[in-house]
Amino acid sequence: MSGRFRIGAALAGVVALTATGLAAANWATADSRSKTGHQTAKPANITIDPLVAETLEAELGSDSGVVGSYYDEAGELIVAVSNLSTAELVRQIGAIPRLVKYTARQLNAVQGELNHLASTSSAGKVRSWYVDPISGTVVVSVPKNAHDSITERFLSRAEANGDQVTVRRVSGTVRTTADDFSLRGGVQVDKNTGYVCSLGFNAQTRQGARIFLTAGHCTSGKPSFSRNGYVLGDTYTSTFPGSDFGSVGVIEGWDQQGYVEGWGNGNVAVKGIADATIGSTLCKSGKSTGWTCGRIVARNVTVNYGNNRVVRGLFQHTACVEAGDSGGANMTGNYAQGITSGAALIDGQCLEKYGQTNESYSQPIAVVLQSTRSRLILAN
Repeated sequence: MSGRFRIGAALAGVVALTATGLAAANWATADSRSKTGHQTAKPANITIDPLVAETLEAELGSDSGVVGSYYDEAGELIVAVSNLSTAELVRQIGAIPRLVKYTARQLNAVQGELNHLASTSSAGKVRSWYVDPISGTVVVSVPKNAHDSITERFLSRAEANGDQVTVRRVSGTVRTTADDFSLRGGVQVDKNTGYVCSLGFNAQTRQGARIFLTAGHCTSGKPSFSRNGYVLGDTYTSTFPGSDFGSVGVIEGWDQQGYVEGWGNGNVAVKGIADATIGSTLCKSGKSTGWTCGRIVARNVTVNYGNNRVVRGLFQHTACVEAGDSGGANMTGNYAQGITSGAALIDGQCLEKYGQTNESYSQPIAVVLQSTRSRLILAN
């Protein structure tokens, strides 16, 4: 009888696994297969029961010294363990033990430290990190050409753990399926206060700082911002009321692009700035209403948002704008016009949905660039 079937027989009495046990087993096995390159397809004559490893780890328990398990190319179940007593137990129930230097608790602590560093600061361009039962270390993957200061700082913290960490230089670029790490005008940005706004334009200060521009009422109180759960940066400058614009520092690792999200109309290249001229066509990009268009109907408008929040120097247009669009990009053709400030709404919806002409307001871009001493990042 093979080791696999002896394991199944020995653990036949185990009828339930905890969610944690299942997740840990699946995670370790999947990562070790996908990221090491050692776990190629098993021979065709071997049938592996995917629950065997999970059941084994659950039976031995999280404090037993088991770091993880994996199937080798011959289909044998290998269990990485950190002590001899657990190795003997694994051998008795039919699996093959493999001694590793560090315990699961030690390696999980290293991974937890890196998780904390990434969430509170940044991992730069580091691609991934995980506890690997094959090497018995925390494997950190980073692109071969990534040598920026943020990435190097993260690697330095990781490597401070000595041989508990294995750094692997890898090729290619990893992207999320929901979105990627590119920043375009009009996309959603999340404040740490729980509210959302839209990104206006990517820019760079005269001193070389990477920033994005948005509405001042979005940056009021100087919150930090994130996107898709990943840290973007902290408020750099904020002006509201009086004017309505702010800037947010962008940490390394984000690809700032000279484009505005077209929401199904293709990305719109930013080629420069334009002065708001009455009668000009204007389109705006924002997270709530996407890409909507209208015309500029007035300049140098003073708007009272209530509670002594008066903003001067805005321009008015007729594109649909709703809550969440604040801070988004306003364009005429390929030229930046301004940043969304506000709008007249009925029950939270723009006026056109009630048969009326929209009344939307934007902060002119030239004033923003002059005040923040910055220039737009333009399309290549």
